[in-house]
Amino acid sequence: MKRLIILFILVNNLSAFGQWNTGAVKLGYFNPSATEGGFIIGFEGGKHIDKFFSWNWSLDWFNRNYIDKKLVSELNYYYPGAIGEVNELRASTNIHDFPLMFGFTARFPTSNRSHFYASGFMGVELLIINYRNFQEPMDDEFEAAFDFNWRISLGAAFALSPRSELFGEITYHRSHPSWKYKDENFNYPATVLERSYNMSGFMSRVGIRFFY
Repeated sequence: MKRLIILFILVNNLSAFGQWNTGAVKLGYFNPSATEGGFIIGFEGGKHIDKFFSWNWSLDWFNRNYIDKKLVSELNYYYPGAIGEVNELRASTNIHDFPLMFGFTARFPTSNRSHFYASGFMGVELLIINYRNFQEPMDDEFEAAFDFNWRISLGAAFALSPRSELFGEITYHRSHPSWKYKDENFNYPATVLERSYNMSGFMSRVGIRFFY
């Protein structure tokens, strides 16, 4: 009888955690290879499968206005007559990055109020690029680039209350959005070119997670 009572309590606790949804706001610093580092904000939702395991989804936003040094180098090489401020103006770029991801998180308790955790995510990424027209560098153009992505995270959390916790994490993110276009002005016949953005890099973030 005693064993049945203990088993019932354990199952009941796991069921209670299995009914918990989670929501987290994350703020931090992202340093992708394609740009200089900057501020990133994200939201993560999910649901506990049991006390130590949950499935999650996340959506982030990263914005950066910069000069694409790689593109400047290529323009200086292929169009040497325009070396200088003109090619830098042509390479002025403003990006908005939106990774949408799904994954799982495992928790490893260290005390009644703290734990370490590890997460793995996969998903898709939309990169909206505002760049300069090659012929008219003062004119803006827009393009959208896509790619599959993945990331892994390690973090630590401390309970603020039974329904909330403060956490910090370090993440490696991997993606390489790109799009293809035809260069019909300077090549004959028209050449299909590809422009890509290496959005892989590390991010560090802190946030608050709520359970409901």
